[in-house]
Amino acid sequence: MNDTANPVLARELDSSWTEVGRARPHESALLHVLGQATYTDDIRETAGTLHAALGLSSRAHARILGIDLDPVRASRGVVAVLTSRDIPGLNDCGPIIHDDPILADGLVQYVGQPVFIVVADSHDNARRAAKLAKIDYEDLPAILTPQAARAAESYVLPPMRLARGDAARAFAGAPFRVKGELHVGGQEQFYLEGQIAYAIPGEDRGMHVYCSTQHPSEMQHVVAHALGLHSHHVTVECRRMGGGFGGKESQSALWAAAAAIAAVRTRRPVKLRADRDDDMLVTGKRHCFHYEYEVGYDREGRILAAKVDMVSRAGYSADLSGPVATRAVCHFDNSYYLADVDIRAACGKTNTQSNTAFRGFGGPQGAIAIEYVIDEIARNLGRDPLDIRRLNFYGKTDRNVTPYGQEIVDNVIHELVAELEQTSDYRARRAAIIEYNRTSPVLKKGLALTPVKFGIAFNVTHLNQAGALVHVYVDGSILVNHGGTEMGQGINTKVMQVVAHELGVDLERVRATATNTGKVANTSATAASTGADLNGKAAQDAARKIRDRLAAFVASQFGGEASEVRFADDTVFVAGQALRFGEVVAKAYLARVQLWSDGFYATPGLHWDPKTMSGHPFSYYAYGAAVSEVVVDTLTGEWKLLRADALYDAGNSLNPAIDIGQVEGAFIQGMGWLTTEELWWNPAGKLMTHAPSTYKIPGISDCPQDFRVRLFKNRNVEDSIHRSKAVGEPPLLLPFSVFFAIRDAVSSVGGHKVNPPLNAPATCEEILKAVAAVESAAGA
Repeated sequence: MNDTANPVLARELDSSWTEVGRARPHESALLHVLGQATYTDDIRETAGTLHAALGLSSRAHARILGIDLDPVRASRGVVAVLTSRDIPGLNDCGPIIHDDPILADGLVQYVGQPVFIVVADSHDNARRAAKLAKIDYEDLPAILTPQAARAAESYVLPPMRLARGDAARAFAGAPFRVKGELHVGGQEQFYLEGQIAYAIPGEDRGMHVYCSTQHPSEMQHVVAHALGLHSHHVTVECRRMGGGFGGKESQSALWAAAAAIAAVRTRRPVKLRADRDDDMLVTGKRHCFHYEYEVGYDREGRILAAKVDMVSRAGYSADLSGPVATRAVCHFDNSYYLADVDIRAACGKTNTQSNTAFRGFGGPQGAIAIEYVIDEIARNLGRDPLDIRRLNFYGKTDRNVTPYGQEIVDNVIHELVAELEQTSDYRARRAAIIEYNRTSPVLKKGLALTPVKFGIAFNVTHLNQAGALVHVYVDGSILVNHGGTEMGQGINTKVMQVVAHELGVDLERVRATATNTGKVANTSATAASTGADLNGKAAQDAARKIRDRLAAFVASQFGGEASEVRFADDTVFVAGQALRFGEVVAKAYLARVQLWSDGFYATPGLHWDPKTMSGHPFSYYAYGAAVSEVVVDTLTGEWKLLRADALYDAGNSLNPAIDIGQVEGAFIQGMGWLTTEELWWNPAGKLMTHAPSTYKIPGISDCPQDFRVRLFKNRNVEDSIHRSKAVGEPPLLLPFSVFFAIRDAVSSVGGHKVNPPLNAPATCEEILKAVAAVESAAGA
């Protein structure tokens, strides 16, 4: 940092210089590449560190009649074995409802539920010992599917309903109807870094927990409750995660609490690192959904009435299933105006892992149902699905109120889809595919263009707040701390850019430090695509306070008005003079000007009534669309994504490079959910797809060779951080286009006269079943 005088004129720099909106590399990119980035397991262990493992249930639903832990205690290296009786405080880690024990106490409710903790001198010794327990069970009836939960009226929460207009009357007047069922499977988060916590006891009952978590404040609360302490006794810290995707929002609590309980009992530091198999057996996934739908429409394909009944596999406890179902209900409309609707959702209680947050948080599960219906309407009418989609789009000044009552004021779906249709050569490729399929009896191609409208904000209004601290040091370097957590998505990079821009300095001056509950308190989870929105605004607020103080100081020293002082390109421009930022900071320190500040932000204008399922739950909407072209082998069910074009509305992007990367990653992850990632439980309720050998996430060979991702030129109408838009979750809906391109290819087997009964994930087996069904119906 060279703090000599700047010879360039103020007006030249002030008009062109910017730090936000630039394609900057991830702040930890070099550390990632060199293998030097510190994750929780890389933290140097303190003297006397012990290692823990969890003893898991082997039954889906049973009473524990007796448990013999003597073989565990006698195993090599074991220091302690702990059960629910050894928990000093509350035996619960549920984020909303207290129905989720840390350790089972007399009743187990899924295969993989933790029953006891083994603490040993090594990770391997703890894991080996955990398998030696002898548990006597009395088996109870188990419910494993959402359909079975509905039949038994087994729910973790009361069912919910959103109704607008008069659906029954609208159905009566509809010339055509389509009805059916659809099943969409769940998805394992499969973060590269598994669940892990490292608890270190401190003085005066203090506990410092290093944890791979998206929600340090929630971990602080859970650990404090489990230990019978106050929150001020517990500090939770997370520098970075090796992926989260929602799986570390609420469900990192079990691991943090177990490590802390073991640390208190042994009075030594304890690390709990989950093996991948254990991680997948214990933790919840994306909720699978089963749908029963009925839609009335006219001769043009305009939807007149819609009714859907959704039930999810919640698992054995509520966890976040309620908010997930709420978002599914609020995203059933996707990009379409639905005048008369009856939307119902239920969270089925099943004897499986308690499902939880996953990128999209119910939004994808809600939106895919209406897309499935529109796909069927188009086929029934012999029309291109894109034409039916466009016909039903929300309007600009009319037909622009959602079923839950929020007026849409930022609708760009018409322009965005029109641009993608043109740049992707959609119509020409559609004609070419029709000709290809006419002469190709085995290999069939399919094409689909699907839109996205995704609401941005937490469903629960009070969670839409954030805090930050910014420190400017005497040498001109800057440290920022905020309540968001870095899971690879680039939140630290974006927040650093915001702070650098606000203070008019090069990004190299700014550094982000670990998220720590001892610095910024009462933070919300880094979730709901709000990380950069909330924490960027909070950091901007803190940096702006410092900038205003510096402006007032230099104006008092050099003349002019503080409001006329400009900060840009590491330079402070005041009264016709150009001073280096570092020089100004040094002078300000000597003048006893405060060089640090806190910042806070709360998203304005949000409200939601869960009883009436109405309100203004979202700050704004992010839009997007994608075109996918696939080829399907109708003899084997194998398929290949040939080309994908995605256009995403990131508003005035804070960092185009990071945003494009997020769109690419979300697209492939969503494609995996809808095509290859199948969760399968055996009849005894054990998850059999609990390792990379049996659970298939997309590989590099599954990515299209022709992958075109662009950002739509737009500017947020809401006062978001620099008028940008969120980019974490919404792009996961873009690969709907892959699923419906596969369905389009299968449909061609019957001359597009039959709606293929294709469920998700569209595995090779599922595709073959759909092909057989189409051939049978077409032949009949």
